[in-house]
Amino acid sequence: MFAFDTPRPRRRAALTPMIDVVFLLLVFFMLASRFGVERTLDLSIGGGASAHWSGPPRLVDVGADGALSLNGVAIAPDDLAVRLNALMAKPTDPVVIRPKGGNLQDVIAVMEQLRGAGIAQLVLVR
Repeated sequence: MFAFDTPRPRRRAALTPMIDVVFLLLVFFMLASRFGVERTLDLSIGGGASAHWSGPPRLVDVGADGALSLNGVAIAPDDLAVRLNALMAKPTDPVVIRPKGGNLQDVIAVMEQLRGAGIAQLVLVR
């Protein structure tokens, strides 16, 4: 018999190149994706012309460990919005926030608390 008469086993496709391509696509999409939600804060930086002052001072100092003071007097975080609303004629009156030794997360927590209480214009100074 000739060598042409014997059936040769069918050659299977190699899976290694396909696995490599799938792995590279996986890595690409993992690096190109955004997994977190980005948030922005609308605020004015002190000294701008956007804040027109009227009424009594409204200066909130954010100290270390989230300690708060309103116009130099220490205050509990739960009382801040109530005390500020008493000093404001309307919700669009500016409130000045000054970080003093606290971290950024404490400042953002105070800003979110005030926004949740309906205070619309926050000014951040240093």
